[in-house]
Amino acid sequence: MAETTIPILPCRTLRPVLDFYTALGFEVTFEQRSPNPYAVVRRGGIQLHFFGMKHYDPAQSYSTCYVRTDDVDGLYADFRAGLRAAYGRLPTRGLPRLGPLKDTSHGMRQFLLTDPGGNCVRVGQEISDDHRHRPAPEDPFAKALHHATLFADSRDDPEAAVTILDRALNLSDARPTPAQLLRLLVLRADLAVRLGDEETAAATLAAASAAELDDEERESLRDDLERLAELRLDGTRCRHQP
Repeated sequence: MAETTIPILPCRTLRPVLDFYTALGFEVTFEQRSPNPYAVVRRGGIQLHFFGMKHYDPAQSYSTCYVRTDDVDGLYADFRAGLRAAYGRLPTRGLPRLGPLKDTSHGMRQFLLTDPGGNCVRVGQEISDDHRHRPAPEDPFAKALHHATLFADSRDDPEAAVTILDRALNLSDARPTPAQLLRLLVLRADLAVRLGDEETAAATLAAASAAELDDEERESLRDDLERLAELRLDGTRCRHQP
C-alpha cells in the first residue's frame, strides 16, 4: 500500500498564493474559480492544495504543515533565490516571509515559510533519530537562545522571544562568548525586522557585524552569518528604495 497525505490550506484569494508558490518553482496543476475557489501546486514530491474563503484573515491563521526533504539546504537556496527574483528582496516580516535555516533542538534542520494566505510551511531534514526537544542548557546565554528560538519559531511569539533575548543581553554579572553573542544578536535583529522595529534592527545588525570571530567560530556559525548577511543586504535595499 502507498498512501500520500496532502494538506489543504485556506487563503482569502487564490492568485497571490499561486503567484508566491510559482516564484518558489512550483507548478500550478489545477485551478478552479467556481463553484468554490480551489487550486493545487506541485514541486517534485511536494503537493499543496488551497481553498478560498471570502472572509478569511491570513494574519490570524494557524494553518501549518510539515514538508520533509533530504536536501533542505538546496530547497532553501532555491526558495531564497526565487523570492529575491520575485520581490527584489528576501521577505522577512509580514506576509509572505521566509525564516532562517537552522538546526533545531529536536533533531531537524529546518526553515519556516509563511505564504500570503498566512499558512506556515515548515520544511526540514532529519539530522537525528531523536526528535524529542533537548533540555535547556544550564549556561544562561545558551539557555536564552534555546528558549528564544522556541518562542520565535515553534510558538510564533516574537515578543516573548525578544523579552528573553534582551534580558540575556543586559546581564551585568556574566558575558557571552563571542559565538554566543553573535547568535544572540542575529536572532535579536531578525526579530526586530519581523516586528518592524527598524531602529533596533539597524543597531543590532551593526553590533553583530562588528563581532570578532576566529575561523573555527565562523565555521560553526555559518547559518547565523548567512542570516546576518541576508538581513544586512535587505535592510540596505529597503533604505534605498524611494
